[in-house]
Amino acid sequence: MTQAPTPNRAIPPLLKDLNERTVLETIRAGAPISRAEISRRAGISKPTVSLALQSLLEAGLVREVAHDPGRPSYGAVFFEPTSEAALVLGLDIGARFLRGAICDLQGEVRAREDFELRGTDAEGLLEAITTLRRTLVEATGLSDDLLDGAVVGVPGVIDVDTSTLRLTHFNPLEGHPLGAEIEARLGLPVTLENDINLAALGEQWRGVAQGVDNFVFLSVGTGLGAGLVLGGELHRGRNGAAGELDWVSAGYDRDIDPSADAVSALAAQLAGELGAATMLAPPYDPRAIFEAARAGDDVARAVVDEVARRIALHVVPVAAVADVALVVLGGGLGANGDLLLDRVRSRLAEWLPYPPRVEVSSLGGAAVLTGAIAVGLRSALDSVLVNRPRATRV
Repeated sequence: MTQAPTPNRAIPPLLKDLNERTVLETIRAGAPISRAEISRRAGISKPTVSLALQSLLEAGLVREVAHDPGRPSYGAVFFEPTSEAALVLGLDIGARFLRGAICDLQGEVRAREDFELRGTDAEGLLEAITTLRRTLVEATGLSDDLLDGAVVGVPGVIDVDTSTLRLTHFNPLEGHPLGAEIEARLGLPVTLENDINLAALGEQWRGVAQGVDNFVFLSVGTGLGAGLVLGGELHRGRNGAAGELDWVSAGYDRDIDPSADAVSALAAQLAGELGAATMLAPPYDPRAIFEAARAGDDVARAVVDEVARRIALHVVPVAAVADVALVVLGGGLGANGDLLLDRVRSRLAEWLPYPPRVEVSSLGGAAVLTGAIAVGLRSALDSVLVNRPRATRV
C-alpha cells in the first residue's frame, strides 16, 4: 500500500529568520524598547523574542541601551538598532548638480553634499560620482566598507535588464548602460531609477504622501514627468515608462505643455495678444512670471491660469484611469502652490466626479534624494539580515 505523503513541515531556519526580521523591524520602529514591549507589539512570545535578540546582538545589528527617562523601566533591559551596521549612498543626477547623501540603517542622514556638474557626458559624470562618494564617506567619519549599495536617480526610462538609460534629455547618456558603469566605478551594487519615481517614493516615506496608497507625484519644471504609486507600490509599467506624461498630448492640435520652455513661450504670446501693460519682458523667465503674478500683473496672472489648466489636463487621465487619492505637485514650477493649488483644484472639481486631493511636495528639491535613500535603506536592511554573521553552535 502506498503511504500518503507527509505534509511539508515549516523549516525552522526560515521561521527563525522571519522572527529575527520581525523583531528587528519592531526595534527600529519603537527604540528604545524592552523585550516585553517587543513581544507585545510583534505578537511573538517572549522566549522567541529572546532567541531572536540573542542572534541580533551577536550579529551586531542591535545593542542594549539606557531606557527612555520619560517612562518607568521596572528593571527591564532596552534595545535599539545598531544604526551604523551599514550605510546607504543615495544620488540624484540633475541638470546642473549631482546631489548625494549617505544614511545609516535608521534612515538618519550622516552626510549630505551637492556637486556642480560640468556637462553630462558619461566619463565626467562617473568622475563626479566617484569624487562625491569619497567626500561623503569622509564626512561621516565611518568606514567605506560599511556602504551596502547605491541608489541613483536619473531623468529617463530605465531598462531594468540592461540598466540602460532611454528617453533622457541628457543626450550624451542616451542608450548608455549607466547603472553597470556606475557599479563598476564604485565597486558597489547600484540601483538605477527614474528620478520622479524616486521623488514619489520620497514623499511616500517622509513627505505629504505618508499613509496614502494611491497617488501620483507630478513634477513640473524644465520637463514634465510623474511617479505613480498604486496599492502602496511604485508602478513602473511594462517598459518602465509609466508616468512619461509628455506623451499625453500626442494627437492634440494645441499645446498643453506646462513646463518651463512652454511657459516662456506662452508669456511671449499673451504679452503680445492681450495688449495690457505688463512688467514681463523677454526672455520671460518662469520665475519672473510667477513673481509678477504675485504682484498682480494681469498678463502674468493669465499665464499662471493657463499653466494651472494645463497641469489639470495632465492630471485628468491619471485620475480617471487610476482613481488616485492624491496628486503631489513638485518641480521648479509645481512648487508655486500659492498660485497653482486653488486653480488646479478648481479645474479638477469641475471636470471630474471624484477629484483627487492636490498638495505641493513637502520635500521640495530633496524629494528625489529622499526616495533614493528609502529604496537603498530597504535593500540594506534585507542585506544585513541575510549576510549577518551567525554564531556557530556546538
